[in-house]
Amino acid sequence: MMQTSLHVIANAARRDKRKRFRSLYSLFNRVLLKEAFRKLNRKSASGVDEVTWKEYESNLDGNLVNLEERLKQKRYWPRYVKRVFIPKPDGKERPLGIPVLEDKIVQQLLADILMALYEPLFLDCSYAYRPKRSAKQAVSNLHYNIQQAYTWVVEADIKGFFDHIDHDWLLRMVEKRVNDRALIGLISRFLKSGIKLPDGTTEYPEKGTPQGGVVSPVLANIYLHYVLDLWFEKKVKTQGQGQALLVRYADDFVTAFRYHGDAARFYRELGPRLAKFGLKLSMEKTRKLQFNRFKKDRSETFVFLGYEFRRTVSNRSGKDIVTTVMCRKKVRQTVNAFSLWCKEHRNKRIAWIMGKVKAKLTGIRNYFNLPSNYRRLKEVRGLFQRKLYFWLNRRSERKSYNVKTFNIMWNQFLEKKPRSLANEGIQTNFLSCML
Repeated sequence: MMQTSLHVIANAARRDKRKRFRSLYSLFNRVLLKEAFRKLNRKSASGVDEVTWKEYESNLDGNLVNLEERLKQKRYWPRYVKRVFIPKPDGKERPLGIPVLEDKIVQQLLADILMALYEPLFLDCSYAYRPKRSAKQAVSNLHYNIQQAYTWVVEADIKGFFDHIDHDWLLRMVEKRVNDRALIGLISRFLKSGIKLPDGTTEYPEKGTPQGGVVSPVLANIYLHYVLDLWFEKKVKTQGQGQALLVRYADDFVTAFRYHGDAARFYRELGPRLAKFGLKLSMEKTRKLQFNRFKKDRSETFVFLGYEFRRTVSNRSGKDIVTTVMCRKKVRQTVNAFSLWCKEHRNKRIAWIMGKVKAKLTGIRNYFNLPSNYRRLKEVRGLFQRKLYFWLNRRSERKSYNVKTFNIMWNQFLEKKPRSLANEGIQTNFLSCML
C-alpha cells in the first residue's frame, strides 16, 4: 500500500511540478508506518528512551496502533533528541542527534513522502540522498565536464550548514509543494524538538536540523535546492558570458566557469546569497582558483569529496588531462584511523581481523577506483599492510610474524588468487595454527 500510495503521489508530482498536495497527513496509518519501520537500520543507536529496534518489534502491531491513534488525534509529540559527539579526522567533533525509535518511524515515512514530492523538482547538479545517485557519480560528472570548457573554479564550504538552517525559510519552501497544515505542523515539531545534552541539560533549537535525524537529509536537500541550485540555474548561468557548472553533494559543492569574470561575480555574490537564508561561508575553505589547461604552470589543484583534481599531461598520449586521485589529506586520515583500529583490535582472532581489513579495503576501492587513482589505491593498500604488520607484532613481547609469514597470511586472506602455501615451503596447516 505504501509503495502504491507514494507511487501515485510521485507520478502526480512529475506530471505537475507546480502542484501543491493536500491530505498528506492521512498517509500516517499503521500499514505505512509498518513499512517505514522495516526500512530503519535495526542496529542503529537508541534514543533517550533506550528502546531498540528488536524491543519495539516484539509488540510491533500494538505499538503502531498506539502511534497511529496519537497521530490521528494530534496527540503525537516528538521526544527529546539525544546529542552525541562523533570524533572527526581533524580532531574536532561532529554533533549528532539521535531520535527515539518511534520518532525515526514517523520521520522515515515523512522523508518518503517529501522525496516523492521533491525528487521531480531536484536538479541534475544535486547528488546526495537521492535514489540511484552517489558521491562517486558526482566526482565522475565533475571530472568529465571540467576537462575542456572550464578554466576557473570556485570551491566553497558552508559553515555548520545543518546547524544554521532557518526554520521559517524551510517551512516556506516545503509549503511550495505541501498544502497540508497538519503535515507542516509535524515538520515544525521535529525541527523544534528539544535536544538532551550529555550533561543532562536540554536546549530548544531556534534553527538547524540535527544530523542523525532520518528526515534531516531530505530537508537539507530541499533547503539547498532553493537557496543554491535554482539560483545558480536561473540567475548565475543566464547572466554569465560563458558556460558555468555546479556539482553539489549535500552541502559540499564546487562550481566551474569558462571566464574569470563569471567566476569573480559568483564569488562576490555567493556570500550575500547564503546570508539571506541564514547561512555563512567558511572563508578559510572558500576560494577562487585558476584551473586552466593552457596555463598548467599557473593552474591550481582543488579537492572535492576526498578527490584531488589536477591539470596535467598524459605520459602516454601527451594530451592535456585532468587527474582525480585520492587526496593526501584523505590518505593520512584513512591510514591513521586504520592504525587506531588495528591497535584496538589487534588481540582478536586473525580470521576476524582479516575479514574486517578486507571489508575496509573493498569499501575504499569501491569509492576511489577511478582509472587515474590506481597508484594511490595501491599505496593505501601497502600502508594498510605495514600498519597491520606493526600492530600484530605488538600483541606480546615476542613477534607474531616475520615479513615472509605475514605476507603469506596477507595474501591468503586478501588476494583473489592466493599463492599456494606449499610452494612457499611451509606446511599447509600454518594458517590454522594462527586462527
